[in-house]
This record gives sequence, C-alpha cells and structure tokens, in this order.
Amino acid sequence: MNTPESREGNLIRYIVYTVGYLMVVGVVKLVTNNSPIRIWDLILFGLITVMVGLFYIYRFNREQRFFKRRHSLPFLGDIGLTIGLTLLVTALRIIVMYLQAYNKISWYGFQIIYLKHESIPMFWFLIVANGLVLPILQEYLATGFLFNYLFRQNTKLAAIAGIITSGIIFSILNFQLSWPLLAIDVMFGAIFAWSYLYTQALWMPMYLSILSGLLIVVMT
Repeated sequence: MNTPESREGNLIRYIVYTVGYLMVVGVVKLVTNNSPIRIWDLILFGLITVMVGLFYIYRFNREQRFFKRRHSLPFLGDIGLTIGLTLLVTALRIIVMYLQAYNKISWYGFQIIYLKHESIPMFWFLIVANGLVLPILQEYLATGFLFNYLFRQNTKLAAIAGIITSGIIFSILNFQLSWPLLAIDVMFGAIFAWSYLYTQALWMPMYLSILSGLLIVVMT
C-alpha cells in the first residue's frame, strides 16, 4: 500500500488526488459565478490551491524515488523540440479559436462566463486559474501520477495506451458539454502525454498545458 506497485494503494491515492483537483475546480466555479469577484472567494481559492498544489508536489516527488529513469530531459535541453511543440500547440489553439469565432464549435464554459461578465479582475483571475493552476494540476493527474501507476512498461503498446488514456483523462478533467471540444481536448492531452514520454520530465507537458490554457484565455 505504501509504494506505487500496490494497485489498491494507487487507486486510493488517485481518488484522493482527483478529489483535491475537484475542490480547486469547485472554488474556481465559485469565484467565476460571483460577479464582481469577491475578495473572500479569492482567499479561499488561494488557500485550497496552495494546499492541493503542495500535496501534489510532495506526493509526486516522493513517488519518484521508487522509479529509475533512463534519462530525463533538462529544462530547455532540446530547444528544437520545445520550439516545435510550442508552435504546434499555438497553431492548433489558433485554429480552434477561429472555429469558435465562426460558431463552428462551442465555446469553453469559462469563456462563456467571461464573455457574460467581462472585466479586468475576471480576466486576470482566469489567467491564474485556467491558465496556470488548473493546467498544472491536470498534468499531475493526466500524466505524472497516471504513468507512475499504470504505464511504467517500456513497450510501444504501453506508450500508445498511456497516451490515449492520458488524452481521455485530460479531456474529462476539462469536461465540456460539446463532443467536438471533448475530442479536441483528447488530442491536446495526447500531445502533452507524448511530450512527457519523450522527455521523461513533467515540466514539458506542464509548460505546454499552461501555454494552451493561457492562449484560450487571452484569445477569448
């Protein structure tokens, strides 16, 4: 139960991590549904975010002691890869935004809320919440913890299954009442998962997820 090799322990841990994520999402909903934004809601958001974030970091770093990595790409260790993935994610987000602007696909839920209650405080809150906090927590759940628990085998089958599963979980964490958006998020989640497997470092999918989240907010 105390190591990532325990299936029962992994399931319990993952449920706990998911509950923590849902707590943060709930507070984000609380803040965005109250316009103008209230200071006490922001304080609650800060407390819950710090608590869950530190818990994730502690658990993930602790679990890494049980695994031996063949390599781990350092920050900016492959400039070409970083630039290429940055351009890919940016281009895909621009295409999605173009389709949204012409009503080909739906808007994300938080985009609709922002457009209804457009204000400078709301914009900056979404930058922090949907552009930084949620993308980081999502990558812990959809890549870090997921691959630690289920897809440690060094095989192509495990890699493909992990990428697909990660994409699905990422889409679920960003749950939208729109099949096109769900499919789009699966695609982005799969790209982030591939970057994790390639680099064996969580900073890459986190960076890409943050970039994607910030682009959604900024281009709304």
